Amino acid sequence: MINEEKSLTRINKHLSEIGYCSRREADRLIAAGRVLVNGKKAEMGLKICPEDQITVNGEALNNPKNKLIYLVFNKPKGIVCTTDTRVEKDNIIDFINYPKRIFPIGRLDKPSEGLIFLTNDGDIVNKILRARNNHEKEYLVTVNKPITKEFIDKMGNGVPVLDTVTKKCFIKQTHKKKFKIVLTQGLNRQIRRMCEFLNYKVVDLKRVRIMNIKLDVKVGKWRYFKPEELNKINQLLNQSSKIQR
Repeated sequence: MINEEKSLTRINKHLSEIGYCSRREADRLIAAGRVLVNGKKAEMGLKICPEDQITVNGEALNNPKNKLIYLVFNKPKGIVCTTDTRVEKDNIIDFINYPKRIFPIGRLDKPSEGLIFLTNDGDIVNKILRARNNHEKEYLVTVNKPITKEFIDKMGNGVPVLDTVTKKCFIKQTHKKKFKIVLTQGLNRQIRRMCEFLNYKVVDLKRVRIMNIKLDVKVGKWRYFKPEELNKINQLLNQSSKIQR
């Protein structure tokens, strides 16, 4: 079989990019002889092309690039954004119960609700999660006491969190105890930690937008990306990649 070098991808990288498993797990599967390419056991380091037929544990992954899945999900409070269904009872994968293997892009902590993407496209996950790409995420937040001008100014200009200082961001008070904030970072529990530093406690946190996609489904429900949404996201990702070069 003749393949053009530019279209070849290492089998472990391919399995990772389509969201089947990590590269390390792929290497273990290959070593155990559980990965077949065109009916033959794959060898470590094997390069494949899009036309190759791949089977893992007897499951055919026929040209999965044509079957990429992108979901918009409104995560309820109490659901954990993990793919490890053995550890967490209330995990996002069991809750959605989608018939194919998917995983969340990023996280929303257990007490938070709102917009999160799920996909089987590992490539888009890596691009969206790169902090330097400055992709916007918008939140509506309620705190435990009246908001002051000083609070808004400090939150917007950056506060110490996890051995760093948060980036400047857009923030606007919308009610006595509520504000809207747009982040381009993804630090662990960032908004909660920012508020805690200023002696405030988050009572309610909801993500309502990621990049160009706004939350428009009821809590606990999901929908597929619209074609125009996916096209716009890819444009934004391509633009940010060009800026980095």
